[in-house]
Amino acid sequence: MVWQNHTRVSEFFLSGLTTNHAVELALFTFFVVIYMLIILGNMLIIFTIAHDQRLHSPMYFFLSNLSVIDVCHSSVVMPKMLADFLVDKKSISFEECVAQMFFLHLFACTEIFLLTIMAYDRYLAICNPMHYGTIMSRKMCLQLATVMWMGGLIHSVSLTALTLNLPYCGPSAIDNFFCDVPLVIKLACTNTHILEMLIVSNSGLISVVCFLVLVTSYVVILVSLRNHLSEGQHKALSTCAAHLTVVTLFLGHCIFIYLRPAKSLAADKVVSVFFTAITPLMNPIIYTFRNEDMKNALRKLCRRQIDSQDK
Repeated sequence: MVWQNHTRVSEFFLSGLTTNHAVELALFTFFVVIYMLIILGNMLIIFTIAHDQRLHSPMYFFLSNLSVIDVCHSSVVMPKMLADFLVDKKSISFEECVAQMFFLHLFACTEIFLLTIMAYDRYLAICNPMHYGTIMSRKMCLQLATVMWMGGLIHSVSLTALTLNLPYCGPSAIDNFFCDVPLVIKLACTNTHILEMLIVSNSGLISVVCFLVLVTSYVVILVSLRNHLSEGQHKALSTCAAHLTVVTLFLGHCIFIYLRPAKSLAADKVVSVFFTAITPLMNPIIYTFRNEDMKNALRKLCRRQIDSQDK
C-alpha cells in the first residue's frame, strides 16, 4: 500500500494541555523558562567539557552526547507546544507531524542506547578499573557513539515508515500536545492491531531490555563495593545514583507509553511533559550539582571569564 494514494488528512489537531486560555498563558511563561534553562544548562555542560582537559574522558564524552541529545529532543516538541499556548487552533500539518515523530524517536531511542552505554562505562570504571583505560579507548568511545546513533536512526526510520504506510482518511484529533506513533496510528482508516504489536515489540521491548541491563549493572556495582568503600568509590556511587535517577525518569515514560496498546489515558499528558521537558532539564542539574569534577570545572571557567574581563 502506497501511503500517498490513501492520505486524505492534510493536518492534525492537537488537544494541548488545557483549553483554559488563562492557564495556557501561565503555562507558556512557565515552559519558556524551562526551555531556556534546558538550552542554557545543557549547552553549558557541552562548553565546559570541551574547554576543560580534565574532563576529556569517556564518561564526560558520553555526558556531552547526552546534553546534545537533550537539547535536540526538547526542541522537537517544546517550540510547537509553546506556540500552541498562544493560539486557539492547535493544528499541525501531516508533514510536520511525520517529521516530529521521526526526530522524536530518533533522539529518544538514541538516548536509551546512550544511557545503557553510560551504565556499561560506570561498570567498567568501578568493577574493572585496571583495564578500564584499555577497554574504553577513544576509538571504542567513537564506535559506541556511532552504534547508538545508527541504532536510533534505524529504529526511527522503521517506525516512521510503518506509520506512513497507513491510510488516513477521517479522524484528525490527537489527544496530546505533540505527534507520536501510538497516537497517530489510532487515526488510520484500517485495522492497526498488528502495527500496535510491532510498536510494543520494538519500542517497548527496547525500553524494558535496556532498563533491565541498567538495573543489573548497578546491582553488580553495589555488590562489588558493599564491603570496601573508599572515597573514590563513594564518588563513583554518587555518579551512579545520578545516572539511575535520569534512567528512571526517562525509561519510565518509554515503558509506560510503548508497552501497552495504543489508547489514551489521563496520565499520558503528565508523563509526556516529564519526558519532553522535565527530564532534559534534570540532566544538567543532576550532573552538575552532584558531580564534583563538573562543579570544579564550572568554577574554573567562571574565574577564567572574570579574569579575562578584568584584563
